Amino acid sequence: MSDMAIRRVTWILLIVLPLIVGWVSLGYGPSGWIAPDPRVLLGVDAPSTASEIVMLELRLPRTLIAMMIGAVLGACGAALQGLTRNPLAEPSTLGASSTAALGAVTAIYFGHAGVLDGPAPAAAGLAGAAIGLALVLALGRGGGLSLILAGVGVGALATAFVSLALTFAPSPYATLEMVDWLIGSVADRTLADAGLLAPFAAVSLLLLTGCGAGLDALGLGERTARSMGVRLGRLRLQVVAATAIGVGSATAVAGGIGFVGLIVPHALRPFVGHRPGRLVPASMAGGAVLLPLADLAGRLIGDGTEIRVGVATALIGAPVFLHILLTRARVERGSW
Repeated sequence: MSDMAIRRVTWILLIVLPLIVGWVSLGYGPSGWIAPDPRVLLGVDAPSTASEIVMLELRLPRTLIAMMIGAVLGACGAALQGLTRNPLAEPSTLGASSTAALGAVTAIYFGHAGVLDGPAPAAAGLAGAAIGLALVLALGRGGGLSLILAGVGVGALATAFVSLALTFAPSPYATLEMVDWLIGSVADRTLADAGLLAPFAAVSLLLLTGCGAGLDALGLGERTARSMGVRLGRLRLQVVAATAIGVGSATAVAGGIGFVGLIVPHALRPFVGHRPGRLVPASMAGGAVLLPLADLAGRLIGDGTEIRVGVATALIGAPVFLHILLTRARVERGSW
């Protein structure tokens, strides 16, 4: 099969699979299969059975939130890798997830009992992600390993402050809430939570999609990109702003979920190519498949104990990160 045919099949799958995975996520759960009723899902008919209530009030919100967050994190990872020209770059490795978590935890610590209790935690998460990314990009101007080290350092500092907040939490309930949230989960969310996330996710994805041509030009080098009329400062600001909006809102809604932006672009790059203009929308669809699948697996694996989606993505993503790191090290040693 030619490369063109492989890419066409890949794009068809990326269009179809999110719909299939979303439908399966709605239907399957610990209580077994519930056939999704489109009329109930669309609000045309009111739920009339316990199964329909479970599907509408429990499974629908977590499926929608998982798909939106997966799309945002996948697209952010592809855009950051295009911006930094580093395949290890993604929101968690560049510290954005940790600093967003610090912002939201700070809001919870100072009296916001629920993660989504008002706009303050979401706003604090956005601000944390933006400040963290800006700091990492400033410290890691050399690119390559220095950028990743800057991300690790900033992320570690943010994690230390989160630990301080946990240590001096005003009550055991607040401590348990912060710990439970930091693990990363889309369980026990409502349609109101999905409605809060949706506009932030939409803005983030629109901004990232608009960066495709500029990131493609940047892949040819900064001088070439400038000669093609790309405003690099504006491009960096757009990617950072989009990532801050997406990661900050996702973290405020679901807690810390990492490595999606690393796994998805790395898996799709052999099929859609290395150009960010193609990889960003492909990773958007791929993330909308990966995260609901990870959440579904966490619901079904185990004897009544749910594996949180943040744990599932970390178990998958950490080996992928090490594989990419070791592969790059072998390539660099071979070039000496």
